[in-house]
Amino acid sequence: MKLDILVLSAHPDDAEISCGGTIAKHISMGYNVGIVDLTRGELGTRGTPETRAKEAIEGARILGVNIRENLGFKDGFFQNDPEHQRTVIQAIRKFQPEIVLANAVHDRHVDHGRGASLGYDACFLSGLVKIETVDLNGDKQKPWRPKVVYHYIQSNFIEPSFIVDISDFMEIKMQAIKAFKTQFYDPQSTEPETYISNPGFLKMLEARATEFGHAIGTKFGEGFTARRYPGINSLFDLS
Repeated sequence: MKLDILVLSAHPDDAEISCGGTIAKHISMGYNVGIVDLTRGELGTRGTPETRAKEAIEGARILGVNIRENLGFKDGFFQNDPEHQRTVIQAIRKFQPEIVLANAVHDRHVDHGRGASLGYDACFLSGLVKIETVDLNGDKQKPWRPKVVYHYIQSNFIEPSFIVDISDFMEIKMQAIKAFKTQFYDPQSTEPETYISNPGFLKMLEARATEFGHAIGTKFGEGFTARRYPGINSLFDLS
């Protein structure tokens, strides 16, 4: 399936946390959106790879994404090297997205910045004819370079290049986040508390969305950074 937007996320739940509203909004507009998780999140303190896989399916269902896959890279240890780049290139060529949303360029979790670089580099390399890859059937893939790569913003605050109004999709975003029941606040859980399972984390996400929304005169927003200037056809493309 060809996708309009491909979201690359280092861990299951990165997409829901950081750009769930944007995903849901564009799906409602008729765009095909998919998520490719790089790792299974197996180093997470709470839950297991199996529970997180089930939660990822539920999060995707709530958002309405067309497809979700996992590349099975090693959580905490994947690298931006030729081996990993080639695997991401295969995914990009498989789905041929116009837009790629990747991890934050820097963040508290080391996988996020590394995932950002891996995704950005793979998008460029995917357009090179002399890098040959094959699909699961062994058929040669055609080169494909997405038109743009944007990076969502995660735990650390980063000044956004632009903000998407998600006012009508904030509730769906939070529902999708809460699908990851093992990862976030649960008063009945007996597992150790983590940075994101603290009840203050969800409040921070709501506050961040409120802050970004306020910056553009709406109720809620999600911010993104761009490594090159976004181009527009008209001043009226800006709201």
